Parts: sequence; C-alpha cells; structure tokens
Amino acid sequence: MTVRPADWLVWLAALAAMAATARLGLWQLDRAAQKQAIERAWSERAQLAPLPAAELPHDAGDLVAKVHRRIVVEGRWLEGQTLYLDNRTQHGLAGFVVVTPLVLGPGDAVLVQRGWAPRDAADRTRVPAAPLADGPIRLEARIATWPSPRLALSSAAEQGPIRQNLDPAQLSRDIGMALRPLSLLQLSAAQVPDALEREWAAPPQDVWKHQGYAAQWFALTALICGLALWYGWISPRRRRGQGS
Repeated sequence: MTVRPADWLVWLAALAAMAATARLGLWQLDRAAQKQAIERAWSERAQLAPLPAAELPHDAGDLVAKVHRRIVVEGRWLEGQTLYLDNRTQHGLAGFVVVTPLVLGPGDAVLVQRGWAPRDAADRTRVPAAPLADGPIRLEARIATWPSPRLALSSAAEQGPIRQNLDPAQLSRDIGMALRPLSLLQLSAAQVPDALEREWAAPPQDVWKHQGYAAQWFALTALICGLALWYGWISPRRRRGQGS
C-alpha cells in the first residue's frame, strides 16, 4: 500500500489535535484540583483559633499561608471612605457589599468587607445604611483576597460611592495611605447596629464545571482518534478487502 504525503499530513494533524485536546482536558482537571484545595483550606482554616493582629499579612507572599484564617484586629474606621460594591449576590438576590478601610496605624490600613445588603428595587442609587463607630474598635474577621472584580460597562461605574470594582493602588491614593494587599471579611457584630448580613459563604469553586469541561475535551480526543483510525486505516482496508 502506497502512503501518499497527504495521508501523512492528515495523520500529523490528527495527532496534533489529539495532543491539544488531551492537554486541555488535563488542564481542566488541574483547575478542578486547585479549587478543591481552596475549598479544603477554607474549611480547615476556619476551625483554627484566630490569629493575633500582628499576624496580619503585609505582602502577597505571606497572604497565601494565611488566607481564610480568622484574625482579631484593632483600629479605627476611616470616615467618609465607605464604598458599596455593586452586583454582589447572596441568597439569589442582587445587592451590595459594604467596604470601609480600617486604619491600623500611621499610614497603614486594610480594606474591610463589612457585610452584605440587598439592593433597593425601587431606587437603584439608594445604598444601605452602614453607620460607623467612633474611636478605636476591635473586630474579628476572616483574611481574604481583594474583592473579586465584576464587569464594568463604563468608567462611571468606578466613580462615586457605588462601584463595580476597586483598584488597590487607586484606593490607596484616594485615602492617602498604604493598603494591605488583601481584605478582611468582618465576622463580629458591628459596634453601631446596622442591617448588614455577615454570613460569608465559602468561595464558589465550581469544581463540577471543570470536571465537565475535562470530560468534553477527552471525548473530543477520543472522537478525533476514532475518525482518524476509521478514515485512515479501517475504511481503506475494508475497501481493499471488498475489491479483492
């Protein structure tokens, strides 16, 4: 049987496609494993005793080992710098996460996610009441990464008290002091009563989604392999057998 150059090209293309789709499937499985590890860390670290304030991370490298840990911090709220992160859902409802910088010391602050409140359906510009205590406060919180971004349709969404996203560098410039490269999820009750909910859910991992994508990529790998075998080897042999 004579093998034409075009046949080799078809086989090479099939092998390249199988390698690419299999690699994508393995990547999705790796993503699923990473998210399962995050979920385990959330659950395990939530059971540990709170860290003292001195253990609050100063840099991103230190954050990795302490994210999701509870901590007790002391400081004072930065008046006039409360912001409302829009399009944050909870219980299937759209609402705001209220954030305020907490000053820890001279030139040193951390962003606190104080709680969630539903949006006023009648007035989208109305924000929930979130009064602040005067003077020094002490609160228990969970160490978290910076608030996750949302799609902003215009630059206007990043101005005023209602924001889609927060840029750490810009917010530091706005408040005139350095911010730690993280945020805190407030757990303890507020000193001044408010209507904010503080039942923070574990970060959604969507492990099933990555496993489903992996299955699709592996199925595509198998399909390409089957088609290549059929048209490149099985079908030609059957035709030769019938012609003999």
